[in-house]
Amino acid sequence: VGGRLVMMLSEKLPDSWELSAVGTNALATTTMLKAGAKQGATGENAVIYNAGRADLILGPIGVVVANGILGEVSPQMAAAVSGAEAAKILIPSASCGVVVAGAASLRLEDLLQNAVDLALRHMNP
Repeated sequence: VGGRLVMMLSEKLPDSWELSAVGTNALATTTMLKAGAKQGATGENAVIYNAGRADLILGPIGVVVANGILGEVSPQMAAAVSGAEAAKILIPSASCGVVVAGAASLRLEDLLQNAVDLALRHMNP
């Protein structure tokens, strides 16, 4: 999800914008860097630290759920992301045990495109 979001966003952002990738694991971060993120960080401390510095947070809904994303999101990470002042655009995903009514009928690609469109609107009001 992260790599695809970065790819879709980086195609539409001006070069002056800095897209940072913060992953719960090294593979996620590497995928987002290869997709076009300008910098990346990995792990619990990176998520907690960067959540407080972000202007906008995009990712699967599991990033705000303690033990989300098959246990990769610690309660501290979920608290940092959900408590961050940044606007959050979250992609529904069944891997965290949370089902969003109405989202099940949408394809992942449609959800990702919707998230990118929302992010671009948020960055350019």
